Amino acid sequence: MKPFTLLYFILSVVLYLIALPFLIYLSFKQKYKESIPSRFFLFKNPPFNHKETIWFHVCSLGEARALKPILDFLEDEKVSITTITQTGQKEAKKYNADVRYLPFEIFLPFWIKKQRLLVVLEAEFWYLLFVVAKARGSRVILLNARISDKSVKKYLQFAWFYKKLLQRVEIVYAQSEVDKNRFLALGAKNIEVVGNIKLAAKVNHNKEYDKPNVELIVAGSTHEGEEKSALAGFVEYKREHNSKLIVVPRHPERFESVYALMQEAATNNALTLSKFSEDKTLSTDMILVDMMGELNNIYKISDIAILGGAFKEDVGGHNPLEPAFFGCKIITGKHFFHQKELFKYVHHVQYVEHDEIFKALKNAKDLPVSMVEETINLEPVIKNILGK
Repeated sequence: MKPFTLLYFILSVVLYLIALPFLIYLSFKQKYKESIPSRFFLFKNPPFNHKETIWFHVCSLGEARALKPILDFLEDEKVSITTITQTGQKEAKKYNADVRYLPFEIFLPFWIKKQRLLVVLEAEFWYLLFVVAKARGSRVILLNARISDKSVKKYLQFAWFYKKLLQRVEIVYAQSEVDKNRFLALGAKNIEVVGNIKLAAKVNHNKEYDKPNVELIVAGSTHEGEEKSALAGFVEYKREHNSKLIVVPRHPERFESVYALMQEAATNNALTLSKFSEDKTLSTDMILVDMMGELNNIYKISDIAILGGAFKEDVGGHNPLEPAFFGCKIITGKHFFHQKELFKYVHHVQYVEHDEIFKALKNAKDLPVSMVEETINLEPVIKNILGK
């Protein structure tokens, strides 16, 4: 082990020991009760069953979902997938693949077996993941690689570190020319711009629901604080328009707290409220979708989508392709730095502050539906993955 790598490993061990009490505490929380024991204590998280597989590493739900068009080309190959989050893990298990959580870095030298190829998506830059995979003899590729506007300054401050990491990478498939230039500044050598692979994903729904004979507004993939803004805008809009609001929080552990917010809004404004798990007729003024996997089904019957994740500064937005595919008029916030490349391809979107949702809802009447006009060619990526 080279001196820098040894030092990095020792510091990681020290950090792990310091964080241990906090990790134990977090492991009892619903959001982390599966991921933290698996990642930080290797609970039910053994190495992959097979060597020489094509190994994809993703962070969460969006990246796991983005793998589908690529995996469709790899049906005859042995595939392994690691994730960071529980939602990503659940999505990855839908594929014909050996699925694990990625262990914390100190475990990787003992956990990683040689694979044919490691494909790391987006910005999952774990130093020992790259170092150990390469040392085991795996090819390493960065796919859908990006460096956000918000993060670029921080990356450049540690360019010396990322140069060490990126020297293990065979090729970087970047989302845009801007990302390519940023990776060049970090010392990456072989970079190709292919666009965002999420453009290749087929957008599907799996259930049919009857659309009420009123304007249907969905607040989708919302985070803490965003539901309050959506509710305030809707309540004011509802006074003048025959409409309903469906709220779909991003994280299931927040269902109850969001329902409490909606109850308060319903009581104060004489509106009716229901939970989708108990009543799928959409007969009330407001509905909380307290089930996973329903958002696309809701987008399909909605007129307007208030897309969450961009009304706060710390999330970076969510994928706009799905509501655009189903012809929703999209309203979102101005903090969509992680999805900037995707929003470039979606036309007729209103970007507003959290307190401007009412105004955006009124303006939506005079705007065309949002739409996507771009595609992506995955053929060169697939050929490289297969070693052709």
